[in-house]
Amino acid sequence: MRGSTILLGPGKADLLEAIERLGTIRDAATELGLSYMRAWNLVQTMNDGFREPLVIVHRGGPTRGGAELTPTGRAALTLYRELESEALDATKKTWAKLRKLFRDT
Repeated sequence: MRGSTILLGPGKADLLEAIERLGTIRDAATELGLSYMRAWNLVQTMNDGFREPLVIVHRGGPTRGGAELTPTGRAALTLYRELESEALDATKKTWAKLRKLFRDT
């Protein structure tokens, strides 16, 4: 978080992974069920919030454009996934107790 802006969370991490795997914001957006404009805005938010951009975009043309994670983008994604894993491990017992309160499906 920076102020009220979420710089990196589960959805943005998923977007970064999809960009890394698919090589374009458009293809990543399609895979995640986002509009291209929504995905582009999320990338801009991340790029604006970090000291260095997380994603660089290559403009289209005869060879079609693309996007890729920068070294900072890969580092931020790796650190976020580590943080997420650590948080899940730390809350495992409480999560199990909470799930017992759910309705059976």
